[in-house]
Amino acid sequence: MLAGSDRPLTMHEVLASAPGVPQSSAYRNLSILAEAGVVRRIQGADDNGRFELAEVVSGHHHHHLICTSCGLMADVRATAKLERALAEAARTAADEAGFLVVEHRFDLVGLCAGCRP
Repeated sequence: MLAGSDRPLTMHEVLASAPGVPQSSAYRNLSILAEAGVVRRIQGADDNGRFELAEVVSGHHHHHLICTSCGLMADVRATAKLERALAEAARTAADEAGFLVVEHRFDLVGLCAGCRP
């Protein structure tokens, strides 16, 4: 179900797509998959975490648009030019702190088209 989704899913959405699976089992399985690096948990603007396949599994590098009003979270692919700029900015910040960057995450937080005034 995560592989077929075009955005990270809430636990409610995961449970709705797997009728009969107890909530405790779904949480436990997603936690184990996250620990194994297969699934990534993303914190949205609300209290609901969302789940998606990890990039190493999906092969799909992307970032997120997060609405602070309705909680919508959408995937967005960055251009190669933006990815190079993000990687360079991450390297610069990491070098100043003596930190080794192995990946980056970039979320844009604001209001979606449906929530904008």
